[in-house]
Amino acid sequence: MPLFMFQRSGRFARRSLTRPLAAIAVVAALLPFHAHADSTPSGWQWDATVYLWLPSIGGETSFPPGGGGPSLDVSADDILDSLNFAFMGALGARKGPWGVATDVIYLDLGSSSKGTRNFGIGQADLPASVDANLNLDITGWLWTLTGSYALVQQERVSMDVLAGARMLDLEQTLRWQLNGDISTLPLPGRSGNSSVEATQWDAIVGLKGRASFGAGSNWYVPYYLDVGTGDSDLTWQGMVGVGYSFDSVELIGVWRYLDYDLGNDTPITSIDFNGPALGVTFRF
Repeated sequence: MPLFMFQRSGRFARRSLTRPLAAIAVVAALLPFHAHADSTPSGWQWDATVYLWLPSIGGETSFPPGGGGPSLDVSADDILDSLNFAFMGALGARKGPWGVATDVIYLDLGSSSKGTRNFGIGQADLPASVDANLNLDITGWLWTLTGSYALVQQERVSMDVLAGARMLDLEQTLRWQLNGDISTLPLPGRSGNSSVEATQWDAIVGLKGRASFGAGSNWYVPYYLDVGTGDSDLTWQGMVGVGYSFDSVELIGVWRYLDYDLGNDTPITSIDFNGPALGVTFRF
């Protein structure tokens, strides 16, 4: 069956599991597993973070046609440039070397492109008079839940190993209107719309931590890396940045990348989120 598709240029290759797993394995192998500080608090320590993440989004999605016809190929980064609404927050707790954390993101993105020729219709040549009005909307949830154990817990350096699960729930809707003389194109009509959904659960493992620097150790570098699989073929996430601590309040800026390879047998084949994030953390 022919499919309507949008895809990000240059993202047709399947992601390799080698790099994220190798990074986790090498770092963990070099760790002094006995290195825990004696001054670790005995009670529960909590932290809550609110943040703004401004990622660019790419991916490949197959939209089933309504009434037949060839595929409509559209580059996502030519259309998607608007964040309608987002909620982002994280909550964590630690007692001694043990910890739990959760991270929730809700995204509502949408944008349109009028009179664009940045698309293709099957293998047919696009007539000079033909362009399109395209509208793409993406809504969904990203939820991560992990437990962790401190491998290194010193005054200036910490590193935890983590394991847990991540859920991706997305709905994508594409609406199109073709303009010009389409009589030479094998199409059932000038306009249409289609929606696809995907919900994926994956088990993840990884590392996270921070390294403090400066005279009072107020400045620090946070880092995070996980990799997983389950419903998706592969998902991985990386984050690194810089933060500053004011006793019980911290300001943080990071670069965050989240990638999914969902497999060729799903309507949403792949999607990735890549961009900066700014946040405030409250410790209590």
